[in-house]
Amino acid sequence: MFRTIGHTFELIKTSWRVLMMDRELIFFPIMAGIGVLILLGVFFVIGSATGTIDHLNEPTKFNAVTGLEENQVVAVDIVLALAVFFSAYFIVVFFNAALISAAQERLRGGDPSISSGLSHASKHVHTIVGWAIIAAAVALILMYLRSRSRGSMMGQIGTGLLSSGWAMITFFVVPILVTEGVGPIEAMKRSTGLFTATWGRQLTSNFGFGIMYIGVMLVVGLITAIFSAISPIIGVPIGVLALAIGLGGVMAMEGIFKAALYDYARGEKPLVFQESDLRTAYAPRAAAAGA
Repeated sequence: MFRTIGHTFELIKTSWRVLMMDRELIFFPIMAGIGVLILLGVFFVIGSATGTIDHLNEPTKFNAVTGLEENQVVAVDIVLALAVFFSAYFIVVFFNAALISAAQERLRGGDPSISSGLSHASKHVHTIVGWAIIAAAVALILMYLRSRSRGSMMGQIGTGLLSSGWAMITFFVVPILVTEGVGPIEAMKRSTGLFTATWGRQLTSNFGFGIMYIGVMLVVGLITAIFSAISPIIGVPIGVLALAIGLGGVMAMEGIFKAALYDYARGEKPLVFQESDLRTAYAPRAAAAGA
């Protein structure tokens, strides 16, 4: 186990070296974040005008005449909320696809740019939309199950296992969409097939990147606190900037890691990554799984 984690951190360090070669990769997750913020801003304006914000904040209201709680949420509120939820998923998946496309270009000997990543993702926008709809729908189901299982330890554990299992078997869906030109359903089947060859690496990569996300939050919190002590006006924007750069960097490295893992699972040799690291990191059956 510890040996596997050690190899994972070696590959994470290699992902960092790739990011240093193409620092523009950090902008893909940042653009996704900006896109979601803009979407939420538009939703707030429309939701305020239609009353959806108020209805969602207080879904039920006491009726003094009937003496009953009445549901304020109407069909327009549900449609608007779902449209925003699915749109947010599409934005995140699209820029993740652009990031992985650019990372694959580097790992296959090319010289990627922001425009090349966006261009490649745009060519697969129809399948990205399909996958975003599926992923968002499953997320809604898992959220519902999680809310229903509150107060039940076994229910929470079961929902957590379902969420983890879904994340694992769909780990390669986005790389497959932008590489193999298949639809979202076929990409799910292909991703599930590769799962058995790479599940250990997926688990330890989640652990490794989880530590990095926690580290970024701690460092950003410290930076924000220091500058806020000097001046709150300075501390907040510096904290936001540090958070964007920190999270963007880790997300970019995670995309590079996933692109390298996908290529190697298919029997290819990603450039920059050492053959010895890849060979010891994955089981020999990994190459056969992509055949």
